[in-house]
Amino acid sequence: MDSTNVLAMIMAGGRGDRLSPLTQERAKPAVPFAGSYRIIDFTLSNCVNSGFNNICVLTQYKSLSMDRHIDLLWKPLFHCDRGQKLQVIPPQSRVVEAWYRGTADAVYQNLYTIENESPKDVLVLAGDHIYSMDYRKMLRFHQAHQADVTVGAIEVPVQEAAGQFGVLQVDRDQKVVGFQEKPKAPLCIPGKPESAYASMGIYLFRAEFLIDALKRNSQQPGCGHDFGHHILPQMFTSARVFAFPHSSAFKRGG
Repeated sequence: MDSTNVLAMIMAGGRGDRLSPLTQERAKPAVPFAGSYRIIDFTLSNCVNSGFNNICVLTQYKSLSMDRHIDLLWKPLFHCDRGQKLQVIPPQSRVVEAWYRGTADAVYQNLYTIENESPKDVLVLAGDHIYSMDYRKMLRFHQAHQADVTVGAIEVPVQEAAGQFGVLQVDRDQKVVGFQEKPKAPLCIPGKPESAYASMGIYLFRAEFLIDALKRNSQQPGCGHDFGHHILPQMFTSARVFAFPHSSAFKRGG
């Protein structure tokens, strides 16, 4: 397993309206947490502690506060001469004259960076989630299953998942066979009638597969550009999509 051949892309441009007025002057991932820390520090810390040291932070909404935080706290920890890289990338207008129109579009508008870095795999993360995770375990699972896409999943009670989470439907080999968006009656995990798999919004893609999928999505008129809602539901029947069960506690930001 080679974590140096993974490019991590952190979505950090969310407005975070539900956290208003804390997000009145800053993006949701830049909201202070426990004193001098910010919400994005959880995701960045997970990356660094997992040995994933090639990171792109995709910013958009009122990013000045977060830019300063990353410059002062995080960038001194990265050393280019050791192959470590932390880039903060605002919308570049390389593809379209528009801000990011969804998680998939944010990555699509930065295909130049992916192709320039030439990683084997791309890890797509949210910058506004509060959790602890060793991404190396997910990478090992991804490679062992020869997956095109691996989706981070957490086991939750069926009653809790109802109307609250996107639910992954899996077979007994953890292969994803369907997706329910905040269903009233979530389908359970095979052999566990009281539990369902909630998507964590964490995606590990084989890079070539991701590039091809994003280019196809961009050519579909009227199609949305979000991984969870528009991209992944089209993949289950034709690609190797697996759910990686994450065991520790996970909480969505906001």
